[in-house]
Amino acid sequence: MSPDEAFDTAYREHYWAVSRFVARRLDGQPSEVEEVVAEVFAVAWRRRRELPGSPLPWLYGVARNCLANAVRGRGRYRRLLARLGHHEVTRGRRTVSGPDAERPGFWVLEALDRLTEADQEVLKLTAWEELTVEELATVLGCGRSAAAMRLHRARQRLRAQIDTVRGTVPVPAGTSTEEQGT
Repeated sequence: MSPDEAFDTAYREHYWAVSRFVARRLDGQPSEVEEVVAEVFAVAWRRRRELPGSPLPWLYGVARNCLANAVRGRGRYRRLLARLGHHEVTRGRRTVSGPDAERPGFWVLEALDRLTEADQEVLKLTAWEELTVEELATVLGCGRSAAAMRLHRARQRLRAQIDTVRGTVPVPAGTSTEEQGT
């Protein structure tokens, strides 16, 4: 298969997966999501000779870099607006909480928000994008064992944050509720 055909296949098969990946991480306008996805595939086109046989994890890695660029650009834009002082963003207007704030299990999202961006990304890649540890390693640009360790540690930290958010204390293994005094 030629590099052009490989790109065409990757685009057709993975466009929506990359779009969902970006949309989950970029809480903005659909046009912003489209811009980032377009940039991902522009990079993929320029580097089409480097596309691996299974390109989705590689595309996720490219998307992470494009998202980082977009977030930096948003920050520069907001700083400019703050200096100008003539935009609703700078006037302290607040938005109403979304419908997710009252849904059952919202505490999981709150616990996830308390983690570092690196931990959040590892967990999102495995839960939302359903990547294997090998695919996770490809996206992160590290070895399989390093990816597995990052995932393990991120899961531990998430459990600790969930316990904090829900106000529960983890029960040591083998301890019954009678032994705890409840």
